[in-house]
Amino acid sequence: MAAREAHNEAEFRSRVAKDIEEIAKKLDVSLLLREEYTLATGRADAVYNRLIIEYEPPGSLRPNLNHGHTRHAVQQVRDYIVGLSRRERHERDRLLGVVLDGHYYIFVRYHEGHFIVEEPLEVNAASSERFLRALFSLSSGRALIPENLVEDFGSQNIYSQRVIRALYQALVGHTDDLTARLFEQWRLFFGKVAGYEAAGGKIRSEKELRGFIRGMGLRPEQVDLPRFFFAVHTYFSFLVKNIARLVLEVHAGGRLGTTPLTTVANLEGEALRRELARLESGGIFRALGLKNLLEGDFFAWYLDAWDDNIEAALKLTLKRLAEYNPATIQDDPHSARDLLKKLYHYLLPRKVRHDLGEFYTPDWLAERLLNQLNEPWFQMPRGSRVPRGFPNKRLLDPACGSGTFLILAIRALKANCARTGLAEADTLEVILNNVVGIDLNPLAVLAARVNYLLAIADLLPYRRNEVEIPIYLADSILTPTSRKNLFEKDCLILETVVGPLPVPEVIDTRTKMERLTDLLEEYVQNDFSTEAFLARCRQEFPEMAERGEEVEEVLAELFQRLRDLHERGLDGIWARVLKNAFMPLFLEPFDYVVGNPPWINWESLPQGYREQSAPLWYEYGLFVHSGMDTILGKGKKDISTLMAYVVTDRFLKPGGKLGFVITQSVWKTAGAGQGFRRFRIGKDGSFLRVMHVDDLSELQVFEGASTRTSVFIWRKGQPTRYPVPYTYWKKVKQGRLDYDATLE
Repeated sequence: MAAREAHNEAEFRSRVAKDIEEIAKKLDVSLLLREEYTLATGRADAVYNRLIIEYEPPGSLRPNLNHGHTRHAVQQVRDYIVGLSRRERHERDRLLGVVLDGHYYIFVRYHEGHFIVEEPLEVNAASSERFLRALFSLSSGRALIPENLVEDFGSQNIYSQRVIRALYQALVGHTDDLTARLFEQWRLFFGKVAGYEAAGGKIRSEKELRGFIRGMGLRPEQVDLPRFFFAVHTYFSFLVKNIARLVLEVHAGGRLGTTPLTTVANLEGEALRRELARLESGGIFRALGLKNLLEGDFFAWYLDAWDDNIEAALKLTLKRLAEYNPATIQDDPHSARDLLKKLYHYLLPRKVRHDLGEFYTPDWLAERLLNQLNEPWFQMPRGSRVPRGFPNKRLLDPACGSGTFLILAIRALKANCARTGLAEADTLEVILNNVVGIDLNPLAVLAARVNYLLAIADLLPYRRNEVEIPIYLADSILTPTSRKNLFEKDCLILETVVGPLPVPEVIDTRTKMERLTDLLEEYVQNDFSTEAFLARCRQEFPEMAERGEEVEEVLAELFQRLRDLHERGLDGIWARVLKNAFMPLFLEPFDYVVGNPPWINWESLPQGYREQSAPLWYEYGLFVHSGMDTILGKGKKDISTLMAYVVTDRFLKPGGKLGFVITQSVWKTAGAGQGFRRFRIGKDGSFLRVMHVDDLSELQVFEGASTRTSVFIWRKGQPTRYPVPYTYWKKVKQGRLDYDATLE
C-alpha cells in the first residue's frame, strides 16, 4: 500500500515509518527510530536498535541480485552493518539489514565470517510478517541464541547448579515408585548408547567430572553417577521443553491455550506444579496440532518428587528464561539451527561427554556428507539452479542425536521448495513425510524433536492436519522383529524394566500401532475392564476375527499389564514407549540414510545388548573371529559397522545411498574392518558399492578428541568397483576446526 501511494523514495520512507509506528502502538511496543543515522561507512536511512533499513525508490529493485541497482543497495546495507557494529559495539552476527522498495524485501546478515544475502522476497503478507517480527524482536528482550543460553544455563551458572542439586537429592530418596522405574528405564536406554557400563569406573576418576559434581554442591565420592546423569538430563529436558513453549507462544498468536511463561514464572506451590504438569503432558502442544512433541518422556518424574528445593530452583530458572525474546530465533535461522546442541555441549565437561561416547557432528562435516549424496533437494541452492520434479526423496538418520543432519536437510529442503514456488502447506507435508530420525537416547530424541519443531515453526500456521514430528525413541538395530527368540503366540515382545510388553502381529502398520496405543491409554486411565477394551479392539481391528483367540489373549495380557502398572502408580509412559519402539517396523524405505552412528566397541556394550545383537553380527558377516575370541572382544568390532549394514538392509531402497561418519580404522585394519569390507549384505544379499571415502584422520574433527574419522557413501545393489575414490584431507594451516563451523 505504501509503495503504491508513494511517488518517490522519501514519501515511501515516510509512509512505511508511519505504518510501523501505528503497528507498534497497537502492540504496545516501544521502538527507538534513528533516521539518517551517520556511521563511519555511510548514512543509514533508518536504524531500529539492531535492524537497519535501506529504502529504495518504489519498484527499483529486481528479483535478480546481480541487477546493478539491486547489487548496489545490498552493498550499502553490508557497509551499514559494519558501521553500526563498530559504533555501538554490537557483534555483526546480531544485526540484520533489510533493503526495501515496496515490491521486494532483501534480508542481509553477517554469519560465521561472511555476509549472507537472501534472494529477494516479494512483498506479501508472509514476507511482511517476517519483516515486522524481525523489527520488533531486534528492539526488545534477550536474544534466544545459543551463546546467551550457554551463558545463563550452562554448568557454571547458579541456575544449573541449584536445579541439578535439587533433582539429584530428590532422586536419591525414591527407590520403589514411578520415579525409580523411569530412572531404571532411562538407564536401560542410556546404557545402550553411552557404553556407560564399561566407562563408569574411568569416568568416576575424571578430574573434570569431580570438579563438575563439586560445582553442583555435591560430594563426588558419595554421588551415585547414573542418578547424577539422570538429574543432569532432567534439567536439560526441562530447559528444552520451556524453550519450545516460549517459541510457540510467538507462532501461536494467542492460540497456545495456556499461561504465558512470564506468568508461569511467578506462580507458586501447587499452582506452579499444576502448570508444569500441563506442559509435561504435552497438552499445550497438542492444542497447536503437535501430536508427539512430548511422549514416552522419562523426565517428568520431578512432578511426583516435588519439594520446596525443586520448586525454588525451577522458579529461578523460569524467571530467567521468561526474559528471552523468542522472536529472535526467526531473525537468525543460522543460529536457530541445532540451537540446543551448544547448550548441552557446555553442560557436561568435554572429557566426560567423550568418555560417554558423545561426539557431536560438526555442522561443516554434516553439510559435506549431505552434499556428497548428490541430491539437489538436500543441498542448499546455488545460483539460479532449481531442482526438477516434485520433492519426494526420503532421508533417514537412524542415530540422529540432537538432529544435526535432519535440521540441515530441512533447511535445504525448505529453501528449494520456496524456489520452486511450492506452497507453505505442501512444503510442511513434504518435510514431515521425507525427513525422519531415530535414536535410543531419550534426551537426544527430545532435543531433536524440539530442533525439528524450531526448523518448521514458521510453516505450522499453514498445516492442514495434526503434525507428528517424525523422530522416534527406538533402536535402529534391535527392532522387535530381529529378536526371534521372543515370539510367542504370533506376537512380538518389547522388554522393559516393568516387564515384557507383548503386541500381536496383527498390529502391522503405523496407523494400527498408533490406534492401539491411544486405546491402551484411554481405557487404562479411565479404569475400563479388559472385556470392554477387547470389544473396542474388535471394532477397530476387524481382522482380529481371522486370527483366532490368540490375538485376543495377547491383547488382554498387554492391557492387564498396563492396568496393573496404573493401579500401582507406575503408569504414564509405557504405551508411548511401546509405540516408539515399534515405529521402525512401519517406516517405508528411504532413498538416503545418513548419520554419525555411535562409536562403541563390542566389549563396551552392555552384556545384555551383546547377547541380543550377536546373531546380527554373524548374519551380516561382521564377525571373522568365533567362539570365545568374539565374546572376549578380540575382534574389536564397533557397533557403527553393524548399524551401517542393518539400516542399509532394513531401511534403504534398492539403488539408495547411505552416508555415514565412521572410524577410519574400518578401511585398513584386519580386525575392525575385515568383515565390514565384504561390502555385501550377508552371504547372498545385495552388493554395496562404495562410491567415495573421505579420510579425515589427520584433522581433529571432534573438539578435543583425537579420533581417526572418515566419511563414506555407498549405494545399495551394485558391487564395489576398484579403485575406490579415496580423498585424504590435510590441514593447510595450523588451528582447530570449530564444531559449529560451516562448510564454507
